[in-house]
Amino acid sequence: MGKKIPSYKKNALLAGVVILFILSASLAALILFPRMQAGSQNLTALVYQDGILLYQIDLNNVPESRQFTITDGSGNFNLIEVRPGSIGITDASCPDKLCVHMGFQASSLLPIICLPNKLVIRITAADITDSAPQVDGVAY
Repeated sequence: MGKKIPSYKKNALLAGVVILFILSASLAALILFPRMQAGSQNLTALVYQDGILLYQIDLNNVPESRQFTITDGSGNFNLIEVRPGSIGITDASCPDKLCVHMGFQASSLLPIICLPNKLVIRITAADITDSAPQVDGVAY
């Protein structure tokens, strides 16, 4: 039979794994948290349908909530609500309504997408006239 590993070595190994996990989670939070904070300023929502930019909305200058509807000409629609600092889809004609369940977005981390209606709402923290590509710390 093989040698039995002493319990103190097993405990030391387990403690090392736990410490490594905590350090890596802390490092990830230090890298991502400032990016999320920076994304909460100067936000612009870009609303595209079928790859065409329909609306450019400065989310910092929205005084009160408002809604508008985007249709595609064949009866499909998305009801979009803009609130001060955020945007979301409140109703849609798509069968799964995943775009509605995404809720309101207030950062540039995730776009709101309705694939059946070919609608994309992308939030950007940069001026869209800036043609230089921006480096993103998060990959999907």
